[in-house]
Amino acid sequence: MTDPADLAVTIVDGYVDEPAHFGVPPYISTYPRYVAGALVDAGVPREAITYHTIDALRDERERWRDVDDADLLVYVGGMTVPGKYVGGTPAEPDEVKKLAWTADGTTLMGGPVRFGVGDENAGGIETERDDLDYDFVAKGDVEAAAYDLVHGGMEGFSDRMRDNGEIARWAREGAFVVEQHPNHPDYLICEMETSRGCPYRCSFCTEPLYGADPSFRTPENVVGEVSALADHGVRHFRLGRQADILAYGGDGEAPNPDALRALYGGIREAVPDLGTLHLDNMNPITIVEWPEKSREGIRIIAEHNTPGDTAAFGLESADPLVQEENNLNVTADECFEAIKIVNEEAGWRPGGPSDARAAERASGDSREPGDRADAPRYGDDAAPRLPKLLPGINLVHGLKGERAETFEHNRQFLQRVYDAGLLLRRINIRQVMAFSGTEMAETGAELARDHKQQFKQYKREVRETIDNPMLQRVAPPGTVLPDVHMEYHQDGKTFGRQLGTYPLLVAIPGERELGRTLDVAVTDHGYRSVTGVPHPLDLNAASMDELAAIPGVGRGRAGDIVVDRPYESVAEVDAELERFATVRTPESAD
Repeated sequence: MTDPADLAVTIVDGYVDEPAHFGVPPYISTYPRYVAGALVDAGVPREAITYHTIDALRDERERWRDVDDADLLVYVGGMTVPGKYVGGTPAEPDEVKKLAWTADGTTLMGGPVRFGVGDENAGGIETERDDLDYDFVAKGDVEAAAYDLVHGGMEGFSDRMRDNGEIARWAREGAFVVEQHPNHPDYLICEMETSRGCPYRCSFCTEPLYGADPSFRTPENVVGEVSALADHGVRHFRLGRQADILAYGGDGEAPNPDALRALYGGIREAVPDLGTLHLDNMNPITIVEWPEKSREGIRIIAEHNTPGDTAAFGLESADPLVQEENNLNVTADECFEAIKIVNEEAGWRPGGPSDARAAERASGDSREPGDRADAPRYGDDAAPRLPKLLPGINLVHGLKGERAETFEHNRQFLQRVYDAGLLLRRINIRQVMAFSGTEMAETGAELARDHKQQFKQYKREVRETIDNPMLQRVAPPGTVLPDVHMEYHQDGKTFGRQLGTYPLLVAIPGERELGRTLDVAVTDHGYRSVTGVPHPLDLNAASMDELAAIPGVGRGRAGDIVVDRPYESVAEVDAELERFATVRTPESAD
């Protein structure tokens, strides 16, 4: 028997991306935090637990000593939906194997990697289960396996799922590990679990493998975890670990506004200096079947969250045939109605007239579609912000029954949403990954491969005809994005993002210091990104490139502005520039 107090443990985070769970930086998923808490609960001292991200191991070779020297190596990771990432690069299978080969101690692997791995982290592929040369693979919850393995003297464990009572302890006990994340404290957002499992069984989705009956954590337990994380310097949170936020605290399907009020109100009370409070998944069928309770729940969320929030809608396909063959639970018409309701209840922008109407909405008043932010009106003192909460649409290709008409069904649906003047924060188009245990395992990636070229052409068309004009509607020129974190340089520009759900990628002229934050005003739009300038831009100090980026200025006029400096007011140049600019004199400079 090995005494837990004598163990040195290294946790390596290879990142996760699941239908209802995200952990690629700047996110940290629940897995490493819960594993750390389980180890402490089993008797391992906090100071004996080391945490590394896969990117940190890539960047600093000396960190591999912690892998080599550990008595127990716990690897957590796995991608069950494909994506493209800016803040980090998920571990590839060969890297995961290298960890096992390097470690001298016992090795344990867990997380969604247990569902299978492919040759790469991409869509349109098939996967298979593989132990990747680890001593143990947790076929249940990796945190439960870590606890049982250590508590039992390192002699093995039974595959099991943990319960909410254990998570209530482990979530708080493991909060300390966030301090070892390379992004801590300023550029780190914690993924929060409110429930697992899903009552619906879409053919491709791994979430029902966690249980057909969602298991909800109490508001007190979630708020307690938030409070513990805040004690370790975290100010940014996303309620992303659930299939449907509106169903929280209810019977698994119908909304429970009282539970949402306790959850969101408790988080706000626990972290008075909250930076970000966003969510991820919201099931459109819930909104359609329980419209009044859903409206109330959406209003509660919009009252407590921070701007720019996104509720991901799993439409998956607007093709009726694909819907039927894959057990998809919402039709295109139903999804359209759900989009409309979220726009009405939460598509308002802080600071303008719509903000003043928030109290009316909280008492039951709903905005008409024509009173939306596609033609925003703002107060004289308020810089426009992103809407409080908007829907995002998920579309999956390569599903059973897909045909040429499927692509046209999806295009027509998105065009219908745009033509109605509604807002979508983002459209996520991907090809399916087929995992054992789901119905798609039988079909595999054959359809996705067959339709690859058509998929690429269709995706490009959507980006050009829907994404770009929709983004102009969501974030018109002059929209202010506070606290944009500078991440990397490219082509003479600095690129950054806010913390939050599906944050906009922002390009700023010039190479600015990385790791800093800036308030940015939007000046132009790509398909899924924007160009901006620091806000407010000082006309007496701005560069030519910054001035030229402002709509209506251009390089010629920017040159004239520079030549005629200094100014005492923006009006000396053009009052229209007050959306973007200010004038600072040496006496008024910070």
